[in-house]
Amino acid sequence: MKVIECNNLTKTYLRKNVLNQLSFTIEENKITGLIGRNGVGKTTLLKILAGFIKETSGEVKVFSEYPFNNLNVSANLIFVDDQMSFPPALQLYELLEVAKSFYPNWDMELAKRLFDYFGFDPKHYHHRLSKGKTSTFNMIVGLAARCPLTIFDEPTTGMDAAVRKDFYRALLKDYLAFPRTMILSSHHLDEIDDLLEDVLLIKDGKKHLHLPMEELKEWAIALKGRAEIVNEWTGNREILYENLIGKDTMYTVVKNDFNETLRQKASLAGLEISSVPVSDLCVYLTSESKGGIDDVFNNR
Repeated sequence: MKVIECNNLTKTYLRKNVLNQLSFTIEENKITGLIGRNGVGKTTLLKILAGFIKETSGEVKVFSEYPFNNLNVSANLIFVDDQMSFPPALQLYELLEVAKSFYPNWDMELAKRLFDYFGFDPKHYHHRLSKGKTSTFNMIVGLAARCPLTIFDEPTTGMDAAVRKDFYRALLKDYLAFPRTMILSSHHLDEIDDLLEDVLLIKDGKKHLHLPMEELKEWAIALKGRAEIVNEWTGNREILYENLIGKDTMYTVVKNDFNETLRQKASLAGLEISSVPVSDLCVYLTSESKGGIDDVFNNR
């Protein structure tokens, strides 16, 4: 079943296309990572899917319905980010109690256990929490709601490394116990690549790649060796990233079309062949420069 369908989705602000004819689908019961640089339209896309804002043109469906101001979509979806607002007069534990009336699948026992584990004061107020604690409380609500579509937009903002690790573990365990469709937008791709089943990579408001994580891990390959030899092997290939190390050692990333025979030949030629971390690959794919920040200094 297709939970989300977007066809030529476009959103324009001040005559600029933040989303530009974006088309993709997301199947049910998968964790999809939404990846891209700041300003490419990730949050705009998620807010359109959640029914908060309207698209400029194109078609969008969530649960086969148009999401904007749609009560059925709202009842089956939760949008978690650092801007979530709650009634300021209610204490934290009261917020959890009230949430039961909003979310049909609400698991109060899970909410209580997470609440206690992360050391919250039941009588504290949401608007007085630190940034990290705010994100942690929002995460508890997002997981305990167990909505068929759960959207996390940069959910770990302000969390320290230990809390982020706990969050990812909690998300995975609850997802395995109660599968649902999740979209996770994060800058910490290196921390969540084991969670994700699919990755939707956006560049310039368009879909750049939409692949299963296992395919993305094999999508590119790195060659390292004498610059002259590396250049011979990459001359007819699209270079995603290259960096000159020292005087004569080149590290280059290209799309992986190497079979076992080619790998053996490259090794015999003196090249080191290695996989490319998914987080690095996504940086290379969305960069405007093949050499990154090094180009600033190399082109003087």
